[in-house]
Amino acid sequence: MTDGMFGAKGTGDTSGYGGLVRKASAAGSSERPYGSYFDDVADDLERAYPGFSEAIERVVVDRGELTLHVKREKLVEVALILRDTLKFEMCMGVNGVHYPEQTGRELHAVYPLLSMTKNQRIRLEVSVADGDAHIPSVVEVWAGNNWHERETFDMFGIIFDGHPGLTRILMPDDWDGHPQRKDYALGGIAVEYKGATTPPPSERRSYK
Repeated sequence: MTDGMFGAKGTGDTSGYGGLVRKASAAGSSERPYGSYFDDVADDLERAYPGFSEAIERVVVDRGELTLHVKREKLVEVALILRDTLKFEMCMGVNGVHYPEQTGRELHAVYPLLSMTKNQRIRLEVSVADGDAHIPSVVEVWAGNNWHERETFDMFGIIFDGHPGLTRILMPDDWDGHPQRKDYALGGIAVEYKGATTPPPSERRSYK
């Protein structure tokens, strides 16, 4: 169980009111037919990539989205096939997720992909252990992911191997910890302002 703000436990509800109910995600693959164009994407990828069964841990369709859970060592191979053969020309970034309760798979990287040619969207997801948080960079596949990988490194501590310049992008270089992880302390961080003053309330701008 993880503690949220104001002592919320387990549900992910950080408001303190305890009204949020978290639905557990299915551990296995979704059953066919997936629906929409998802079956075509899975079939096309399987035909184009002989190592499909070894690279894809599971295929999940949930809330109208297709997610391919990829082994990290196969990520770049799968990404190249998706870009060059299935025409997913754009990766919209990478999002970090922290699940402290998933032992050995605490950190996830999620990549939303867009095919402008086919007007299709899918997602890739890679899971790694907190103690071995290394994932291959996809910057050479989708150059626009450069700063997105830096932000995910900064906020979650995922190390993107092969990135051309993996440094913090939001926090100072000497910052301790990764602020969007669920085990990061909330509040109590001193903020230093240089060369700025805050006027008294009576002199602040009014929006009435």
